[in-house]
Amino acid sequence: MGTILFERLRLDPKAKRTATGQYTTSEEALERIRHKSPIVEKILEYRRMRKLSSTYIDALPKLINPRTGHIHTSFNQTITATGRLSSSDPNLQNIPVRTAAGREIRKAFRPEAGQLFFSADYSQVELRIMAHLSGDEGLIEDFRLGHDIHAATAAKIFHKAIDEVTREERSRAKTANFGIIYGITAFGLTERLGISRTEAKQLIDNYFATYPRVHAYMQESIDRARQQGYTTTLLGRRCYLRDINSHNATVRGLAERVAINAPIQGSAADIIKVAMVRIFRRFHQEGLRSRMILQVHDELNFSVVPEERERVEEIVISEMQGAADLRVPLIADSGWGDNWLEAH
Repeated sequence: MGTILFERLRLDPKAKRTATGQYTTSEEALERIRHKSPIVEKILEYRRMRKLSSTYIDALPKLINPRTGHIHTSFNQTITATGRLSSSDPNLQNIPVRTAAGREIRKAFRPEAGQLFFSADYSQVELRIMAHLSGDEGLIEDFRLGHDIHAATAAKIFHKAIDEVTREERSRAKTANFGIIYGITAFGLTERLGISRTEAKQLIDNYFATYPRVHAYMQESIDRARQQGYTTTLLGRRCYLRDINSHNATVRGLAERVAINAPIQGSAADIIKVAMVRIFRRFHQEGLRSRMILQVHDELNFSVVPEERERVEEIVISEMQGAADLRVPLIADSGWGDNWLEAH
């Protein structure tokens, strides 16, 4: 494949090689050249289909517990550095939802017989936590006014009215919004958006000019981590960063990005765990037969007895939205259906 792509078709004159001398054909490498030839998109699509087939379509039926007739994943509390729950055997947190094929797999997940599938997830919780931690008035105001945060960001970055923002401008602002949380660089933005390095740098500069306290928060997070050797979440849980003062610039840069992101993603993990505990207690106290069946990052899923529908929705939304006291509202969106796809 590498020979065809990089020698015969010459799609990337700077193609990287592995330690054994083979061309690198990872997903990341192919994403960079997908616009240069239709064959690249076909390879990526084949890989996506093969992964769906081997990871889910072929594997999931074999994992059905013969006693219960259900699939039971394992949730791990101490695997991820940020404190998020991870899922294994099978991993139900990686089922894609952006592709039509991935959505078909979600359709296969159903509630108990005669019950309803209910899904509730936090709306842009990490950006809301960023607004809270940074104290940036512009970002806080956008959330308090209930704006489409990506359109509002685009309006400010591109200096136009919010109703004049184009779809492409909103998309760029969305990438910047989420990219900034992960310490994205101009190079990273160039790769993700397919724009020039100059345009990417201008976009980042405009973003920080629009939300100056976000930039200050990022630097303060790095400085604090350098002094302490760790970062903390809103609830005080620590993430230690042993490489934050490394002499190796690459290693140190990775630790700096974690110093920015860990308090945000870690706080999001804390908040949904608080919500889960409170929801479970409320269900138990009120003698509800409905059950929480799955957590996927910022999303909770339930199998609900039809006559408990209104009460379940009321409890879940109130406990999720009340799980933390932030400077901006915590919002949980929800949906109902006969399966996971319909509900989410």
